[in-house]
Amino acid sequence: MNPHDKLDVAPVLIVGAGPTGLAAAMSLARAHIPVRLIDKAHEPSPYSRAIGLQARTLELFEQHRIVAPFLELGHRARVANLYSNGQRLARLDFDPLQTRYPYLLFLDQSETERLLTEHLKTFSVRIERGVELHDFSQGAAGVQASLRHPNGREETLRPSYMIAADGAHSLVRHRLDIGFAGKTYEQTFLLADVQADSDWPDDEFHIFASGEGLAALFPMGGGRARLIADLPTPPAAGARPTLEECRALVERRVHHRVKLSNLGWSSHFQLNSRMVDRLRVDRIFLAGDAAHVHSPAGAQGMNTGIQEALNLGWKIARMLAGGASERLLDTYHIERHPIERDVLRQSNMLTQMAGAEHGPMKLMRDHVMPALAAIGPLRDAMRRTVSELSIQYRRSPLTLERLLDGGPRAGERAPDARVHVVDGPLGRAPGVCCLYDLHDPAWFSLFLLVTPTGEDDIALAPATISIAHAMRDNDLGSLGDALERILPNAVRVWRITDTHGEGARSLTDNYGRTRPSFYLVRPDGYIAARGRAPSDVNGLLRHCEMWFGASAASESPEREYKED
Repeated sequence: MNPHDKLDVAPVLIVGAGPTGLAAAMSLARAHIPVRLIDKAHEPSPYSRAIGLQARTLELFEQHRIVAPFLELGHRARVANLYSNGQRLARLDFDPLQTRYPYLLFLDQSETERLLTEHLKTFSVRIERGVELHDFSQGAAGVQASLRHPNGREETLRPSYMIAADGAHSLVRHRLDIGFAGKTYEQTFLLADVQADSDWPDDEFHIFASGEGLAALFPMGGGRARLIADLPTPPAAGARPTLEECRALVERRVHHRVKLSNLGWSSHFQLNSRMVDRLRVDRIFLAGDAAHVHSPAGAQGMNTGIQEALNLGWKIARMLAGGASERLLDTYHIERHPIERDVLRQSNMLTQMAGAEHGPMKLMRDHVMPALAAIGPLRDAMRRTVSELSIQYRRSPLTLERLLDGGPRAGERAPDARVHVVDGPLGRAPGVCCLYDLHDPAWFSLFLLVTPTGEDDIALAPATISIAHAMRDNDLGSLGDALERILPNAVRVWRITDTHGEGARSLTDNYGRTRPSFYLVRPDGYIAARGRAPSDVNGLLRHCEMWFGASAASESPEREYKED
């Protein structure tokens, strides 16, 4: 089979074409899995809603080769400021983050959706608008979905899997009778896009807490800003925030000169904090707002949905392309549900702290938080949490961890690094580049770290030759052959070493000093396994066969390769 051809399998049905559904379609389409992406809305929403793209999401977009237009259109904010009654309590700058994107990128959600939609067209995937999921069922034979088209035509579809990214009022979640536990906040919140004239730097955002309530201003570029505030009394039914209302809130709560004008989109919303207790029911998966809704504090919601879509996409692709065990799909809930729970907990705490007028939460905001933010390691942890660079799956069964001298652990994000490529797929050796330039989210990437001299290059030869002998022969291709038998058309092997020069941090800085060693990076950019060579190579092959290989694999790698 040509790996660039779409697989001859039933398509994956994605319900909902918001950022989560679009990201799921992107992940699957890149892996050559056919998809049907439907949305009952006849037109995309023109409103901005979620606006913040975190560093980790931008890294993943880079690996999907789509980050450039986001950077061109978005506005970068490098500093967060928190105030209480006009006094600045904390200033958190993102510059020290070890990433190419040490900032929060503000961009209208409508633009994020447009860019993802345009990218999907390069895979011949188009949103089927005005198409509604009317009904569905699943049983031993799989999923059966009834679709209703704009002209009233009914269509019956039997998808291989279904992803529900159909929002907070998810039809799929309701029909599956999955609980959506949590609470509704009493306050009503205001959202407004306005022109905001002030003497603040345009790369900083500001959150004000006071006895009057909460007000936050986020720069969108060109003098525009997003205003978020809670309201002292519920608005009249159907009313929209006015410019005068926004000005009055800012005047009372923001102890700084800010002149508002040119009100654009505005809306009221009721805040909920809820999540499901399971993300999978047989062949149906929940993602994005269908699985969790919470406060916009921390700008985590849209990013969480995008990242869980990318987590799920490669696993479904592996099932359909490689026949991996069904338990691989169980790891979607195992890995992502704890992260969703942490996001809800953190956003709830931030919302309660920001709006507290008295009691423990006010004490924490006014005294404890500034003290913690002044401690270097804790400030670093805050940066990594907000930027989502700290997300990890170390406890996942998909990880194989072996002790090395430094470097990220299995389950953690694979950081970028400046490398020299000694050898790669089909003899490709582009020389000096960044590790992210090598990783393709349609594949696993096995990075073999060797010394610049090449005298301890990693390789594996056929069973008749020992690993030590193979290493002397520098036979990189035989390792590719071994993994290709376990992961056909699914892995790319790169032999890399350190280089010098400006740009990203060095390989040693980001991946430790152990040579020779290996890092296996999953399609979603997290480390599945790491270890030394040759001692941990058989463990790597067994791990790949167990979790990612075809279930019908006939031979165990440990019988094929032996150490001297």
